[in-house]
Amino acid sequence: MKVLLNIRWRKTLAYSLALIFLSLLTAGISVAADKNPTNIYTYKSSSGVTSFSDIEPLDVDFSRYRFDCYACKVDSLIDWRQAKLYLQPYKSDINQAAFKHGIDPAFVRAVIHAESHFNPRAVSKQGAQGLMQLMPATARELGVKNSLSAQQNINGGVKHLARLLRKYNGDNNLAAAAYNAGEGAVKRHGGIPPYKETQVYVERVGILHQRYGRFSHVSH
Repeated sequence: MKVLLNIRWRKTLAYSLALIFLSLLTAGISVAADKNPTNIYTYKSSSGVTSFSDIEPLDVDFSRYRFDCYACKVDSLIDWRQAKLYLQPYKSDINQAAFKHGIDPAFVRAVIHAESHFNPRAVSKQGAQGLMQLMPATARELGVKNSLSAQQNINGGVKHLARLLRKYNGDNNLAAAAYNAGEGAVKRHGGIPPYKETQVYVERVGILHQRYGRFSHVSH
């Protein structure tokens, strides 16, 4: 009888220790997840439909979905003065957010175009997410709970952009430079930082802003 009880006790102890270990492991994973950018996975369902998830799919081929700043590639071959414009996507959300924060919706469209090419599921290798490519820390500061929600992303991104425009007295170029390289870089260099990526980004946002502005009567 004593032997049987000892065996049961050891099994119970082992089970309890396993539960404690799993709890600590789960907590560790949760903390690590908070420190790292969300992975977005893309895969095809059994019916052939392309799907996205922030949870790694099981028993199906998948790939991580990553997207770099659309207008930041220094050697881009895109003709920015002729490239297709996107006047209708997210029109209502863009106009409402721009009106709320008192900025030009054409400038918002230019930044979205430059950042994500109007792809609401875009996630950069640095962890920036959504249409306006918000970094997780920035999104939290702006009250954005889900950066892959187009409406939330636009509202947060426009709020951030409006703050930058106020800070730089309405200077679109400085606001765009800070949006790309950070306010610290603009301050250190006393203007647009001498980074090739930032310089081409500011130039292309300016071109897109001008072009979207010509069609403001269509996009309102």
